[in-house]
Amino acid sequence: MPWLQLKVISPRRYAESIEDSLLACGAASVTFEDNADQPILEPGLGETPLWDNVKITGLFDAEIDTAKTIAIAERKFGNKLPEHKWEQLEDKDWEREWMNNYHAIRCGERLWICPSWQQPPEPDKINLMLDPGLAFGTGTHPTTFMCMQWIDQQDFSGLDIVDYGCGSGILGIATLLMGAKKVIGIDIDPQALLATTENAKRNNLPEDAMPVFLPKDCPEFQADIMLANILAGPLAELAPALNAMTKVGGKICLSGILAIQADTVKAAYAQWFEFDPIATQEEWVRITGTKVRA
Repeated sequence: MPWLQLKVISPRRYAESIEDSLLACGAASVTFEDNADQPILEPGLGETPLWDNVKITGLFDAEIDTAKTIAIAERKFGNKLPEHKWEQLEDKDWEREWMNNYHAIRCGERLWICPSWQQPPEPDKINLMLDPGLAFGTGTHPTTFMCMQWIDQQDFSGLDIVDYGCGSGILGIATLLMGAKKVIGIDIDPQALLATTENAKRNNLPEDAMPVFLPKDCPEFQADIMLANILAGPLAELAPALNAMTKVGGKICLSGILAIQADTVKAAYAQWFEFDPIATQEEWVRITGTKVRA
């Protein structure tokens, strides 16, 4: 199906009103992008920050009357739209396009992440077959990749694992393929729990190998290894809970942390854990350590 994009450049104060106006005149979707290379770091809980200068893109059926659409949008907005232009969006099978550009990733000596629709490059290695669906976690982002590198170096034989913020299930499933006894997957997003369950089946794991829960429904469980690839703010807030779910002598692997946030996260766990040297990739870090105090 062919599409048109209406791109509007706007100050932040008008962004939500313009979004409403584009949806009111038939946009199938509206997206916001930074238009001035202004970084926004991790927001506070409940915050949805925007850049000072925003590129707003509305996606429309190519058969619409563009002049009429602009007129409706401006009537809804209550003024002339700021700087804007129409662009034709190339007609592609976007799902197939994404699949064609997502390739197997080697994470160390033993472990590969392989798209479920491709043959593993090294069939004799440990190949995690992944279909991320709508959940976060493909291995391409430094936060996930660094966790997978760490997992590749560990011995999980017979261990109990918690994958907190499991997303696609990529971390927990990797530990099961490497010998872990049981993994508990926890996420606030029901879509992530579904993706994790489906990916566990895709890797021919037993149905009870990785049960998944919303945080409020999780049973009491203590892990030999705690994996948590989320964000620095939630990691710091969750420190008491994640500590309580980790056995003394157990290990922790934390990611989703910008380098400038590392000290804050370490401080939240320092009363219980001794840390390894921090791993860094681009502006992201991975924090690992061992629980030495209850």
